[in-house]
Amino acid sequence: MSNQDNKMQLPTEGDISGRDLGNEELTLLHEVLKTGILWSVRGKYVHRFEEEFSARYGMKYAYACTSGSAAVHLAIAAIDPNPGDEVITTSITDMGALTTIMYQGAIPIFCDVDPDSYNVTAETIEKRITNRTKAVIVTHLFGIPCEMKPIVELCKARNIPLIEDCAQALDATYEGKVVGTFGNISTFSFQQGKHMTTGEGGMVMTNDPELARRMFLFINKAWGYGDPNPDHYFLALNYRMNEVTAAVGIAQLAKLSGVVKRRRATAARFIEKISNIPGVKPQKAPKNSSPVYWKFCVNIDESTAKTSLNDIAKSMKENGIFAAPRYIGKPSFECKVLRDKVTMGNSSWPFTDLSRKGLPPVDYDRKNFPGTTKALSQVLVIPWNEFYTDAHVDYIADNLRKAIMGGKKL
Repeated sequence: MSNQDNKMQLPTEGDISGRDLGNEELTLLHEVLKTGILWSVRGKYVHRFEEEFSARYGMKYAYACTSGSAAVHLAIAAIDPNPGDEVITTSITDMGALTTIMYQGAIPIFCDVDPDSYNVTAETIEKRITNRTKAVIVTHLFGIPCEMKPIVELCKARNIPLIEDCAQALDATYEGKVVGTFGNISTFSFQQGKHMTTGEGGMVMTNDPELARRMFLFINKAWGYGDPNPDHYFLALNYRMNEVTAAVGIAQLAKLSGVVKRRRATAARFIEKISNIPGVKPQKAPKNSSPVYWKFCVNIDESTAKTSLNDIAKSMKENGIFAAPRYIGKPSFECKVLRDKVTMGNSSWPFTDLSRKGLPPVDYDRKNFPGTTKALSQVLVIPWNEFYTDAHVDYIADNLRKAIMGGKKL
């Protein structure tokens, strides 16, 4: 019998097989369409989505927007950096969380990561703080929380605003507290593959009324809706979510707890199944945390496994498991837009802003990021889904084992 005959079809977030979409969404969509109001300024569903989201996490303010990237842009705009200011962030993240920094005239300053968790730490952040640091962004990568206590203490001691990027970590907890409630601002994504989806969409949260006001305005082209004498107060965009998207979001939010519960259960089974495979360790999480497994990542020691990460991924893909070696392949700062500073025309702004005259060049040299280099050299990213059964989990574990052993039984 061929590998093709033995191949198991896995649920995937790319279609309905791995997305919890159904009558609940259809009912709310029908309600929206019956009103004929798809614009959030006159509708009620975006506001309802925001209220239910903020209530879920016990936060005072939540604002819906068009994407996770838009959410990060809102956070940076609320902090309001001057041209040439610096925002510390992670070297392993999606580009949508980085270009928004430059659009607001600030410069991404990358800090290294722990090579086993792939997350930034208070120690790596502190090394990058300068007198131009305007904010710190922490990303809870793959649904694994950062070690937040020392990070919060550091930012408070230095009086630096802390932004949590929770795009991959909806409902993850650290020390019994949900991520997104530690920093000054938190950002979320509802893109197709996230724990809850509206196709595209995002949310920001804060308890700070001044930051909330800035984000509300930035969503609305800085037009002061509801003000006695509204005006366009500053340079801003239109990042409004529409009523149709919000209707799907409301239904999805109600399902989030179940999605997370199922992902945690299957992840626990997988961890047990791979516990004795040589050279394999799950992505490290803080002991006092509860991850939510956007993807399931394993560290592969190629010398112990005696086969390459690429060959392991190839073997798994041949069996229908679309595992990705090295995630983004290279540190974010080596992408062309940052490496060659391809920004506004040929100006390389904000890197060339006059306020930075006399300062040393921004450090994007890989040799200064050993944790990042090691993390990307050993990580295998395995798709994870709330509709996996025990049989699916066992199939993935068995194929990982076979790939590690070069097709031999362990």
